[in-house]
Amino acid sequence: MKRIALVGEIGSGKTYAAKNFGFPVFNADIAVSNIYKKNKKIFNVLKKQLPTFIKSQPINKKEIFKAVLKNKNNLKKITKVIHPLVRKKMNEFLRKNNKKKAVVLDIPLYFENKIYKKNDSVIYIYAKKNEILKKLKKRKGFNSRLLKKFKNIQLSLDYKKNKSDFIIKNDFTKKSVKKSVKLILRKIFKWKK
Repeated sequence: MKRIALVGEIGSGKTYAAKNFGFPVFNADIAVSNIYKKNKKIFNVLKKQLPTFIKSQPINKKEIFKAVLKNKNNLKKITKVIHPLVRKKMNEFLRKNNKKKAVVLDIPLYFENKIYKKNDSVIYIYAKKNEILKKLKKRKGFNSRLLKKFKNIQLSLDYKKNKSDFIIKNDFTKKSVKKSVKLILRKIFKWKK
């Protein structure tokens, strides 16, 4: 099974690109959302650690965001609790799909959490900063201070780009992404036209 990992800036279009590969996708952001919604044990741990912010189950993302904005150590506390569980979910996904030709990993902290394996095909999704910002501003609950905090726990974009095997330039048109994905799949699997 080939592992295809997508990295890049927040809002660069990793999730959209992931859907175009035609293989099962593990989306870490969705995994985190599900943990907040359904995991009672995690709720109790976070409520104990951040009683001023975490008040109700399912955990409201606004409460998480308030905690992160209030104190940078709160983000560390949250990630320490959440990330091992996300890794567990990813491993379950990999086991479930181990007979597939390939899987796609849409994991924002792919390098940071040491998920990288030598035979992974890493694809950097590049988009212009002004296009990304335009897109992010349309997202519900957009907050530039919050964005900065999340960026601070990530490795530099240059590092990610240099560690990648391929680059997809996303101009936010479906056509460009689909074309790039086709070309990359040909190279990864040595497919003929």
